[in-house]
Amino acid sequence: MTGAIEAAVADLAAWLTGAAGDPVPVGPPRDDSDGGLTVWPLELRPARQTAGSGGTREPYRFVVRLLVSGGGPAALPALDRVLAAATAAGQPEVVLAAGDPALWRALGVPPRPALLLDVPARIDRPAPAAPPVRQPLRLRQLDMRTLDGRVVGPERQPLAAMRVELVGTAQATETDPAGRFRLVGVPHDPDAPDRPVRIRLVGRGRTHTAELDPAGGDHVVVCALD
Repeated sequence: MTGAIEAAVADLAAWLTGAAGDPVPVGPPRDDSDGGLTVWPLELRPARQTAGSGGTREPYRFVVRLLVSGGGPAALPALDRVLAAATAAGQPEVVLAAGDPALWRALGVPPRPALLLDVPARIDRPAPAAPPVRQPLRLRQLDMRTLDGRVVGPERQPLAAMRVELVGTAQATETDPAGRFRLVGVPHDPDAPDRPVRIRLVGRGRTHTAELDPAGGDHVVVCALD
């Protein structure tokens, strides 16, 4: 299986061969006065990533920067042809910054005219497979109930303006001056009739949670204020 870097280098080598008019092998610069052009990957550079929509995963994008150089008088016309082809087509992107002496010292060859070409590359990232459905789809209609109750303090004094939230839903209300509240549309699962109803009480700088018996009548919730 060919990787993204290997594919980008191979594609550019094939394009260079057509643009230069002679084969351009993949390899480091050669200290050969009669040699033609060579292409060699120097570094990987980050590219701007894109965000997918609809749960799809966008490919990981990056740039392969390659050095195109050659030795001897024949290399100059070949470089001219490559530069003209790249500028005419608008791709690959040409970077005229390959004259750093440290680069040539690292490669072990004398300085020479060269081009840097940036080639975009990508790695496709498949979306994770959804887990298999092991049971048939079952649709149920839940009953709705109304939940009444009171919120009081330790001495049974009513607590007004307490926010009462039905946990797991957007339903909420507030207690009246007598500490009473009513939640309408509380789901009731006939398969689990005894499952408690969880509420959250917010007020007086505190948050309390309570579980209420769905079959109960007038619920009384006592909140500690200390």
